[in-house]
Parts: sequence; structure tokens; C-alpha cells
Amino acid sequence: MTKVSPSLLAADFLHLDRDIEMINRSEADWLHLDVMDGVFVPNISFGFPVLEAVAAKCTKPLDVHYMIVQPEKYVQRTAKLGAMMMNVHYEACTHLHRTVQEIHDAGMKAGVTLNPSTPVSMLEDILCDVDMVLLMSVNPGFGGQKFIENTIQKVQCLRRMIQEKGCQTLIEVDGGVQGETAPRLVAAGVDVLVSGSYVFKSPTPEQTIKDLKSLTR
Repeated sequence: MTKVSPSLLAADFLHLDRDIEMINRSEADWLHLDVMDGVFVPNISFGFPVLEAVAAKCTKPLDVHYMIVQPEKYVQRTAKLGAMMMNVHYEACTHLHRTVQEIHDAGMKAGVTLNPSTPVSMLEDILCDVDMVLLMSVNPGFGGQKFIENTIQKVQCLRRMIQEKGCQTLIEVDGGVQGETAPRLVAAGVDVLVSGSYVFKSPTPEQTIKDLKSLTR
């Protein structure tokens, strides 16, 4: 069954407690947390005060996605939150293998994210060492962007690589995931759907999450 990781970036920040309670009640598998620094991406989202508050309230595993420079500086602090997954950008890590090892040594699963212009072939030598690859289907930095169509072919290519190597690596996609794109992504080989506005702006977000989870290959 498809995993769903709603993105907190689209929540109502004046009523985060209400939205997190909704996530706790829902069938969501994880909660996706986009940390942006205004350097690696052209926007600033939230930092550890918000992460710590969310971690104290949310009963779902935390899927923390760092869109920042030097994410390796925050491995221990992220682990202290109780995060399940620490996801770093390939483009932001000079020594990616070392960072993945440090994430694992801290007791978390390790994810690696690729920007839309980065080919999946760049992960060939590390693919079986990571627990998940996150493919950005929009340019990172802002919510509510239009889905980049090439992502479908990129997912298919990554799925073939995983199968050929015999890895257990999950494929996650973030950006423009909604009613029209989600079924195509799952059919192409996606395991985890990150969805922000489509979930949090829905009149029935818990049903929307349930519908996304029901998608199968």
C-alpha cells in the first residue's frame, strides 16, 4: 500500500495543534517536515523550535527533509527529536556517503533528495546504502508549484535501477502531488507520496489522505 507523508509546510501555522491532531487521527504514515534556510533554496520555512514542538505533539513518524547547506551539522540534533527519517540533498552534501553513515549511526533512516535537474544515475554508487530517494517534482523552495512531467520517467528509471541492484530503497516524490498526478506516480513506481496543499487545503483532509493511500501499482 502506498505511504502518505503530508507536508507540514501547507498547514495553518496559526493552528498547528489542530492540523497535527488531524494528522494523528488520519491514516497518514508519516509527517513530512521541510526545513529551508534561504541559502540552498530561496525561501525560509521553520527551524528547531517548530520541529521540537511538532515532535512533542505528533504521533506519526517524522520525515525530516533538509533543503539547507551543510545538513550534516544537524544529524545529532535531528536524532534527538526522535525523527524517523533524515533526508538530505545530493546537491548540498560534498561527502554524501559519510553523511548517510552518520545518519544511520545516529539511529535514523537516511534519505537522499534529488532536484529536478539532477539525474538518478548520480546515486548509482550509493543507492543500496540509502533507505529512500526523494525525487523533487517541483523546484524546491515553495509549495503549490506545478508538477514537472519528466518526474514520471525519472521515477521509472529509478525503479529499474533499484530492481537491477536488488536494493530495498523506497522512492518518495514531493511537489504537485494531487488527484491527477498521484495515480500516475504510483503506477510508475513511487512508494511514498508527499502532499501539502492537496491534503491541508482539502475540505476533508482525512479522506484525501485515505484516497492517496488506496492507490496501488
